[in-house]
Amino acid sequence: MDAVLDTAIFFGKFFYHFLESITYKIIPKRKKDVSGEIVLITGAGSGIGRQLAINFARRGVTLVLWDINQENNMETYRLAKEKGCVEVFAYKCDCSNKTDIYRVADQVKGEVGNVTILINNAGVVTGKYFLQIPDHMVERSFLVNVLSHFWTCKAFLPAMIEANHGHLVCISSAAGMSGICGLTDYCSSKFAALGFAESLYYELILEKKLNIKTTIVCPYFIKTGMFSGCITKYPFLLPMMEQSYVVEEIVNAILKEELYLVLPKFLSFTLLVKQFLSPKMTLDLAEYLGMDTSMKDFCSREANEVEIEDEKKLL
Repeated sequence: MDAVLDTAIFFGKFFYHFLESITYKIIPKRKKDVSGEIVLITGAGSGIGRQLAINFARRGVTLVLWDINQENNMETYRLAKEKGCVEVFAYKCDCSNKTDIYRVADQVKGEVGNVTILINNAGVVTGKYFLQIPDHMVERSFLVNVLSHFWTCKAFLPAMIEANHGHLVCISSAAGMSGICGLTDYCSSKFAALGFAESLYYELILEKKLNIKTTIVCPYFIKTGMFSGCITKYPFLLPMMEQSYVVEEIVNAILKEELYLVLPKFLSFTLLVKQFLSPKMTLDLAEYLGMDTSMKDFCSREANEVEIEDEKKLL
């Protein structure tokens, strides 16, 4: 009888949430007010991190900016101030170093307060074929792209749990949902970041911490220095996306408390279809979309080389 009752309850809840999801597709969720929140962004010194900071600067938040490149981070600080953000704090933090993350996190809690919106955005990319990747760069990809998420969440989540209020944002990647040639370390670390964020979301829900929200972002290639030289075979299907568009979509997803954001939307369909195709059919689709050649002309930005040297000095 227990199995029958459990099954009936399951179908009732499942159908209710199905109708709820359909309703939200027709009538979008209201955007929440984030004024007064303390928003921490890792990798805030450039690219998406900087644009997220500028966007949130107009929303009455207290901004906490982390980046290993303090010069770039201070430029983001200046731009956020220009946009009217009164409370902005910039910290130099090496997100590949657990000790540094915990140290700077304690500094933030003492000087600013408890972070309520944590955006794990810092990321690195090698862009080499597997056997050409030096071991230390494989390790660096995992340290920055996923393990830093563990340490920042361990540092700031306890206060969110105590208050039953907060928002965890994981900037993963479409490469965290499907493998891409020339990105073995990047894809692996982004798969791991997505898995971590998703697992932690379920833990918090089962612990009834319903007011701690999670947003997992999986974008395709973005026009930043991080993926300089990357190409897309059919831009009308999978375009190299503008930073402004991606940031607007990310902020909207956070304000609407959406769990997943996949960009462009078309990618959700291809990733779904992949689950039902044979391996050879999947390869056919990947070749058609140009995923076998997208990294052919990739060239790492000079800033990445500078960051590598800076990190070596800190280790």
